[in-house]
Amino acid sequence: MNACIGVRREDKSRWERRVPVIPAHAGMLKEEDSVDVLVQPSSIRVFSEREFVQAGAIVQEDLSACPVVFGVKEMPLDFFQPGKAYVFFAHVVKGQPYNMPMLRRILELGCTLVDYEKVADEKGRRLIFFGRHAGMAGMVESLWAMGKRLEWEGIPNPFTQLCHTYQYDGLKECREAVTRAGERLKAEGLPDSVAPLIVGITGYGSVAGGVGDILDLLPVVEVEPKDVASLAQGSDYARNVIYKAVFKEEHTVEPISPHDQFELQDYYDHPEKYRAKFESYVPYLTMIVNCIYWDEKYPRLVTKEYLKQLYRAGQPRLRVIGDISCDIDGAIECTLRSTEIDEPVFVYHPVTGEATDGYEGEGPVVMAVDILPAELPRDASVDFSGVLTRFIPPIARADYTAPFEQLALPPEIKRAVIAHQGKLTPDYRYIEQFLR
Repeated sequence: MNACIGVRREDKSRWERRVPVIPAHAGMLKEEDSVDVLVQPSSIRVFSEREFVQAGAIVQEDLSACPVVFGVKEMPLDFFQPGKAYVFFAHVVKGQPYNMPMLRRILELGCTLVDYEKVADEKGRRLIFFGRHAGMAGMVESLWAMGKRLEWEGIPNPFTQLCHTYQYDGLKECREAVTRAGERLKAEGLPDSVAPLIVGITGYGSVAGGVGDILDLLPVVEVEPKDVASLAQGSDYARNVIYKAVFKEEHTVEPISPHDQFELQDYYDHPEKYRAKFESYVPYLTMIVNCIYWDEKYPRLVTKEYLKQLYRAGQPRLRVIGDISCDIDGAIECTLRSTEIDEPVFVYHPVTGEATDGYEGEGPVVMAVDILPAELPRDASVDFSGVLTRFIPPIARADYTAPFEQLALPPEIKRAVIAHQGKLTPDYRYIEQFLR
């Protein structure tokens, strides 16, 4: 007898067109692993219902026959059924208040919750994610924002020809468009009023890797963070390249005690012993692209108070902040809210603390789309499904009536079980404090 999984339609956003399992992999699951895939119909999904049917999946509204249901984003409270298992990006591990009602419902119904965010190997490295595509889409949007901002300032630049990421037919077209912009940059250069154009990238994981995949299609010269100030203040620079600097933890914080030296693990274990220093680089950056994981226990990268001081001092270089991580009031404190894919930016006015839609006005343009991979729905889904599919057969065949200790799942998946049979699992019992 075949096992069975469900794939729920995405309805959190009109832009959410991704799928956790693509048609080709649904067909493989049926033919090679005897796992039937039931897919809810959707009018916006990037893969058509016909593609799923041709691959051997079953398209129908009712997923009640499926003991396990997969999705991408959060699911509504009325969708959950008693005792079922659900696999999706739950966004609950930080105690996010907007998702606590959903988690309570999952617990009340005795469900099992597996969160992609916590699927990791024995060294804690994440395995299933859209990070690279978030970085690629976010970099295209940030370059688009730079083009629009400079154009508004009356500064000719090669980025005005770029479109939003979602307006391209996939990653291939995106790459071609950025490459053309790079050719124009190399041929025409930038005015002295904006050169040297320096991009500071915070982070070096999969998101930053995606950023680099796009940025490096332009003529790029990489510099060390320590050289950013002298580059910006000097005259020995090229006008037909982009300069990029990658900032690691050692560049963004420093020990509070003058007797201590920076140690990465010590910073992770005792962030209270460190203070922020990234702001010392900000006056020399034209664009900040933020790719770091952030939690309240860590210092912020850029504060509202610092931006107020910077802009009051007059004519800062900073034009664009591409906050790909999109933590509201987080590492980039002026990320006041997330933005929509078709209206991806707002201007943060440092003196008033207000934000206005668009790219006009005093203050940095902030790009804060929180579902950036949805701008590359087909490419992102193919990569994501390729990793997830190998875990699906054991997930589909697991006995969810067994106690958590006896739940037979691959260790990578078991580490991501947030709740089982209506109770938080041992590694996630700390979330209880946010449910009260």
